[in-house]
Amino acid sequence: MSVERNLPLMQKRREAALKGNAEQIQRQHDAGKLTARERVAKLFDEQSFVELDTLIADAGVVTGYGLVEGRPAYVYAQDYTVCSGAVGEKQSRKILKAMGLAEKTGAPIIALADSQGARLDEGMAAVNAYAAIMSKSADISGVIPQITAVLGPCGGGAAMCAEMSDVIVIGKNGQLFVNGPLVVSAKTGKNITMEEMAGAAASVKSGAAHIEAGSDEEAIACVRKIVAMLPGNNMEDAPYAFEAEDDVNRELPSLNALGEVTDIRGVIAQIADNGQVIELGATYGTDVVTALVRLGGSATGVVASDPAVDGGRLTADGSRKAARFVRFLDSFSIPTVTLVDTLGAAQNTACQGEQARALAALMGAYADSTSPRVAVITGNAIGTAATALASHAASDVIYAWPGAVISPVTAQIAAQLYGEKELHESKNPDETRQKLEQDYQANVADGLNAALSGNVDDVIEPALTRQMLAAALEMLAGKRETKLSRKHGNLPL
Repeated sequence: MSVERNLPLMQKRREAALKGNAEQIQRQHDAGKLTARERVAKLFDEQSFVELDTLIADAGVVTGYGLVEGRPAYVYAQDYTVCSGAVGEKQSRKILKAMGLAEKTGAPIIALADSQGARLDEGMAAVNAYAAIMSKSADISGVIPQITAVLGPCGGGAAMCAEMSDVIVIGKNGQLFVNGPLVVSAKTGKNITMEEMAGAAASVKSGAAHIEAGSDEEAIACVRKIVAMLPGNNMEDAPYAFEAEDDVNRELPSLNALGEVTDIRGVIAQIADNGQVIELGATYGTDVVTALVRLGGSATGVVASDPAVDGGRLTADGSRKAARFVRFLDSFSIPTVTLVDTLGAAQNTACQGEQARALAALMGAYADSTSPRVAVITGNAIGTAATALASHAASDVIYAWPGAVISPVTAQIAAQLYGEKELHESKNPDETRQKLEQDYQANVADGLNAALSGNVDDVIEPALTRQMLAAALEMLAGKRETKLSRKHGNLPL
């Protein structure tokens, strides 16, 4: 009798799970996209997913929880085969329940975005549905990791929801925008396609997304790697990777001989365990590289100025990218390693006010961080960029490689400023300028002088960088720092 009584329920559950009709599912596959449930199956460890609110199938979203690399996580995956995944009151309620449970249990929330927009027939209720999701996202920001994979259209309010995540991965079918191409084309007078304006490459280049992936499968695999790096919440430590342990005392072979660093990503890969690096924002703010790595088995964030891009001079975009990354790391007590080789701030007179604000935000992010912070000056540390990246206000421990230049200005500018009289009176200005530069470098700006004055903690051999970083982070693991009581700061964002 009990089986017979359950037959209608079992039938309803089956119908709910197959809500999208066969024609819509085929369209999804023809577009190179997986369905919501297929994506969920790829995201979670095999047979670990438990669906929530299965019978509310017309909401256009699949929600539930399971295990990612053996650790709990929650998901909401918009179902494009049901009303094009459009957001309305029902979908919002399902999403909010998953987010609330993630908050209560201290587990990450993952969004798989694929929606044509709001349910227009619901009017203001659809607007409020978006607002409720964003309000909840603001509440849990810095409490649990929020990761979004944009796997289809994600416009207007949906794009705002995505942007409130900690990390955004966008697949080849993803589109991240506020206004559609017709609106933008009409305003600009230029014919702009959706791909040019809001596709994966464009979204990462603009800073709207952090990682460009290929297929749905590749984007979801990337999400799994990120989740595996992060703690479940702000009260936990990031998981330690026992299975991928790499010798922390391993020397960096290509750095045995001193020389100019031309491939900062290669240096990061050598420092990281097994050369594994997850870079965020690769084509946005290219003067700065931001990446998640493991160092000695522990999750670590790396911020590196790139000397191959205009001498590592910091732009407004690069500064903003680094500032947000440092704040993200600090939210979950993940250490920050900063590799510094910069000639200062970018010399673009057209946006000096914007640049000052972005550099101030960067300095504020570092100063506000209470997580372990270690910097290595690998080349130049000049001016305002050095203040933000390589001062003791921004780092707990600072190392320098031999030959590092640490100064408010370059040796060339110093010679021009302080040797004006000598240069004016010299019969051989070029020779005099060269001597002035050498004297300034040797007596003022050299890393060894900075160490003697306590402005850096030690001068280390480049080949020993990995082990010195690991030792410093191990020493700082028990760091405790209490800030003044306040509601929150007001950084110049």
